[in-house]
Amino acid sequence: MKNNLKRITIVFIILLLSLGVSFAKDAKKEKKILYYRNPMNPAITSPTFMKDSMGMDYIPVYEEEAETDTGISKEAVVKIKESQQELIGIKTEPAITRPLMRMIRTVAKIAFDPELYKAQTEFIQANRTNLAASLAQSAEIKERLDALILAAGLKLKLLGLSDSQIEELKQASASDRGLLISDTLSPYVWAYLTIYEYDLGSVNVGDDVVLQAIAYPGEEFEGKIVAIDPVLEMNSRSVRARVQVNNPEGKLKPNMYGDAFIHIDLGQQLAVPREAVLDTGLRKLVYVQLGKGEFKAKEVKLGEEAVAVADGAERKFYPVKIGLEENEIVVTTGNFLIDSQSQLSGGMSALWGGATEIKQEEEQPAHRH
Repeated sequence: MKNNLKRITIVFIILLLSLGVSFAKDAKKEKKILYYRNPMNPAITSPTFMKDSMGMDYIPVYEEEAETDTGISKEAVVKIKESQQELIGIKTEPAITRPLMRMIRTVAKIAFDPELYKAQTEFIQANRTNLAASLAQSAEIKERLDALILAAGLKLKLLGLSDSQIEELKQASASDRGLLISDTLSPYVWAYLTIYEYDLGSVNVGDDVVLQAIAYPGEEFEGKIVAIDPVLEMNSRSVRARVQVNNPEGKLKPNMYGDAFIHIDLGQQLAVPREAVLDTGLRKLVYVQLGKGEFKAKEVKLGEEAVAVADGAERKFYPVKIGLEENEIVVTTGNFLIDSQSQLSGGMSALWGGATEIKQEEEQPAHRH
């Protein structure tokens, strides 16, 4: 392990020295300076030489470096020879549109809910009595029973049942035994999940759930969210979701605990691998391969981290909202070394700029080019 770290350190030093020599040679040539740029924030420039608040020299930008033949500012471009790319181990892949999914992990408890069982029984009996009363044509009794049914239905709703579940109970002959016991007579059990307030906007009735019980390591039980409680619990800032979980062998028992994974379908979106993103805290950068050994940093606006299946395995991606186009080639390995070289050449840098860019934002720029 120590030998590998030494090799990586030596390679990194050789790379920086070799690239530094090339820049030193260019500096010896007589060039016309257009302006000077802040070393930590390329957007801040000055027509004259100066130092930033940390005492670092502003970097000169020369006339022939201002633009390439493609119109891209050379100050933002890092050029690395192919042999050096191999030494660094640079890897790339295209940013493409792919089906994304978000995974929410939470705690699950197999239901043992005598209160709900009793409330279901009361609702079923009230509906049966109401049917009998309607045949007797007693308006007064019918009115009282309607009020009883309304109250029993509201109680069921507060206990977490959806409108469709309450409607189904009107035709049921008995309460759900899965609320009390687990056996092969019932092919499913109910699981209660904790959904925190910050995830509420993503979770919906009908979402697929995979449950892993502590009692059965390595096994998975599939289910679906059937209802979400209408009232938020004040102390935990969460609501309870009711999930019907397949349990044909009766393995899941009331009051068992486990982990639940909710799969949220995010649809088709342009995305980049998580490892391609350099996060400064205030902004996110990716390095794009331009060809001919050139790389350019691009600031991007991203959505929440998501999961997608790529090359037969689940990988983590970020949906891209702004900053990249379909099929642009992004660097996934070696981007930290490219970022280091960008700092040496005075370009946009995440590694070095992130720590000071808050302070730089507070500075009054001498000039913005």
